[in-house]
Amino acid sequence: MSEVVKLTIEGRVATMTLNRPEVLNTLNDQMAYALKALTAEVAADESVRCLVLTGAGGHFMAGGDIGYFSECTKIPVAERHPEITKIIGTIHDAISSLREMPKPVVASVSGAVAGFGVSLMAACDLVVAAENTKFASAYCQLGVSPDGGGTFFLPRMVGDKRAREIMFLGERITAPEALAMGLVNKVVAVDELAAATGALVQRLANGPRDSIIASKRLLNSSVNNTLEQQLLLEQQSFAECAMSADFEEGVQAFVEKRPAKFS
Repeated sequence: MSEVVKLTIEGRVATMTLNRPEVLNTLNDQMAYALKALTAEVAADESVRCLVLTGAGGHFMAGGDIGYFSECTKIPVAERHPEITKIIGTIHDAISSLREMPKPVVASVSGAVAGFGVSLMAACDLVVAAENTKFASAYCQLGVSPDGGGTFFLPRMVGDKRAREIMFLGERITAPEALAMGLVNKVVAVDELAAATGALVQRLANGPRDSIIASKRLLNSSVNNTLEQQLLLEQQSFAECAMSADFEEGVQAFVEKRPAKFS
């Protein structure tokens, strides 16, 4: 299981690498189960302060494995439904883990990002993209609807009309276009991707832990809350963070005009 998705942990940073480069890291059943298991493992590891999600071989993920889909078409229709439902449920557990884990998740993408790859990337908190990255929903080309939370995340990232265009037409989007529409946070040269991702991740991993955790929780909850509900949560969260040593250090560092050293 760990071969199709590699997990490494260095200091406070965990890195999950999609590892099927020979097929552009496309998703099959083995990768689905690995993603579910490893995202849950990272979520539970309190020593990890930040997670990086990337792909091997110069590509992030080119969607679902057509070979796997081809095998599915050979299954009688009555049996196909439970098989597909099971796999989609598995990858959706991974998406939930990514979104709900308190630590920030950074997608570092290049090359092909298509289908479930777009949804997986969209579930991450921040995205750094190489300038050679090409994005495409691609579901319409296979005659299926999106999965992986794409229909939840994309309208909130790029707007309703643009999300519909992306999903209905499946056209390729370049990295600069993705940046302009809010699909990614930063675009860098291909040979600068690792360094740019590393710099961002170190800022997150060494930043104020309680503040980042609380901010992610508040942003997640804002989707379904009224303004009044969200204001109350912000009030409670701010007061809780103000009890922390990081708050004391942040204030003192500001007064002394020096960089803060968070725990």
